[in-house]
Amino acid sequence: MHHPKTAFDQKFTYGDYLHWPEDERWELIDGEAFDMTAAPNLDHQFIAGRLFRFFDEFPEGKPCNVFIAPFDVRIPKGDEADEQIDTVVQPDVVVIYTPSGLDQLGLRGAPALAIEVLSPSTAGKDQIRKRRLYERSGVKEYWVVQPADRVVMVTRRAGRHGFGKTEFYGDTDQIEVKMFPGLTIDLARVFPPLPKPEAAPSPDPAPGMREPPPPANRSRRRKK
Repeated sequence: MHHPKTAFDQKFTYGDYLHWPEDERWELIDGEAFDMTAAPNLDHQFIAGRLFRFFDEFPEGKPCNVFIAPFDVRIPKGDEADEQIDTVVQPDVVVIYTPSGLDQLGLRGAPALAIEVLSPSTAGKDQIRKRRLYERSGVKEYWVVQPADRVVMVTRRAGRHGFGKTEFYGDTDQIEVKMFPGLTIDLARVFPPLPKPEAAPSPDPAPGMREPPPPANRSRRRKK
């Protein structure tokens, strides 16, 4: 099978994807391969882990599943065989309502909710290519997290016309999750703590000024 690093101008399918080395991570969007092998940074992992915990703990006992990357989501264009699917993505967190599309390979079909935590190398793809992909495939909610700006952008499906207006939340806001009534996510618990400001250094003495001499060493001997 061809590999994206040696045949970068070729279109690929899930059948090709399955034969690539296991220590490499790739995504396919309409046959185009995107290298995901580099490990995400610490803030990315912290945020994804916190969001996963919120979604994983709340719906316990309810008919839904929550997964964290790496987890393959195969999105077919029709009823083609898995090997012919040309779109396979790995959202950072996915919420799945019904288990009908789940198998040992991951998910075939669109999740109910997909969350992407931006990295510098994936920001453009996540905000443009993946947004269009999730919209056309039927994802109900798409969240994009910007770690550097500490902002979460939430886009929800608006009827049959695709996604509606995007809502913006800061790191002190709370998000009420529409698909899980009663679940509110406090973003102050999602983003890493901000570093404490360093103490300002003591000002240097003005030029020409001498520092005061140290205090005299007074003897504690009593006078006779």
